[in-house]
Amino acid sequence: MAVDVQQVSKRFRLYHEKYTSLKEKVIHAGRVPYEDLWALRDVSFDVKEGETVGILGRNGSGKSTLLKCVCGVLQPTSGQVVVRGKLAGLLELGAGFQQDLSGRENIYLNGSMLGMSKREVDRVFDDIVAFAELEQFIDNQVKFYSSGMYVRLGFAVAVNVDPDVLVIDEVLAVGDERFQRKCMDRVKQFQREGRTILFVSHSPDQVRAICDRAVVLGDGEMIGLGAPGEAVRLFRERLLEAGDSLALPSPEPEPAAVDGGDPAPGGAAGAERVPGSHRPVRVAGVTVEHPGTGERPYLTTGEPMSVRIAYEAIEATEGVVFVLVMRDSNGTMLLQTDTEVLGQYFDLPPGPGAVEFAFETVPFLDGAYDIVVGIQSRRGGVLYDWQERAGKFEVMNPGKAVGIVSIPHRVTLLPVGADVP
Repeated sequence: MAVDVQQVSKRFRLYHEKYTSLKEKVIHAGRVPYEDLWALRDVSFDVKEGETVGILGRNGSGKSTLLKCVCGVLQPTSGQVVVRGKLAGLLELGAGFQQDLSGRENIYLNGSMLGMSKREVDRVFDDIVAFAELEQFIDNQVKFYSSGMYVRLGFAVAVNVDPDVLVIDEVLAVGDERFQRKCMDRVKQFQREGRTILFVSHSPDQVRAICDRAVVLGDGEMIGLGAPGEAVRLFRERLLEAGDSLALPSPEPEPAAVDGGDPAPGGAAGAERVPGSHRPVRVAGVTVEHPGTGERPYLTTGEPMSVRIAYEAIEATEGVVFVLVMRDSNGTMLLQTDTEVLGQYFDLPPGPGAVEFAFETVPFLDGAYDIVVGIQSRRGGVLYDWQERAGKFEVMNPGKAVGIVSIPHRVTLLPVGADVP
């Protein structure tokens, strides 16, 4: 095993008062009222060599505390973590950087902290600077760096020190889209090289795409460990039980703080909480229909299809948005749409009803596909219900084309001598 987490628990003390003067300290004889906060309770799992394991959980579930215990930044109150091989961790933006030192000096400082000699750092120095794209600023003090420059330098150091185990805490979501792709390319290169990766992500689809397994944490306890699809399902269910709003991808993300936590892309400002036992609208069922319904278990490429979402409104609810997601058998998202994207909002009276998404043609080729449905408030502020694998459909391609989708096209033989653009 590359990483072995054995019944790890971590306790913090929350002090309600702080006595600063000598008189107060003498009067209270050093007794300061506090309460115990268990950030982790008996968490156990292992990570095999060459495996990529993700960690999912809502804010405050203990994800970052767990990674800090793995990296040795924090010592568990009980239990132990065993790591075999060289470990490189990127726990937060600019962690380990000395503000008054230059980028160049911080590279050597971080390298020495990871057990590298000066000669070893010299060998990878140019690669680190090139990956971080900081050639012009490498001799400037890092306190003048932007947040994007911080994370580029931190990630570049972590991935270029030749680690056996790479630990990453949410930083893959920082930086522009191009740099995120660059980071993901390096992560996939590590996977091909057989490196071990442990990382926290707030993107379930990112976990689906690159992880072999995933751990789900809730209030410091491990509530699930398994295949990415199953872990995502548990994560969604946990959010619903807690009454948290769920950040869904949006064409025009807007930053919002949920419960004082980190900004949630796609969420609405001032997001509300809905108690898990009281959701005003629930999904009652999903029905998929196509021209072959009742005669064959599949539709053919290019046929129309409709997805009907039956719901039950417990009370009158305004501004309701219905969400539809399609995924392939590997869990890759192929389509996400909702009634807000289509410019439609529904004010629902109490009682049952249904909404239908109609597709004139289905371009998918051979395969089985899952349907995920959700109901939320306008602008994604509150998630009322969410069901993974609420429905499914199969597609049979009668032609000879291979791939994922069928794209209409034509081929023309140009005459000899024709200008070629």
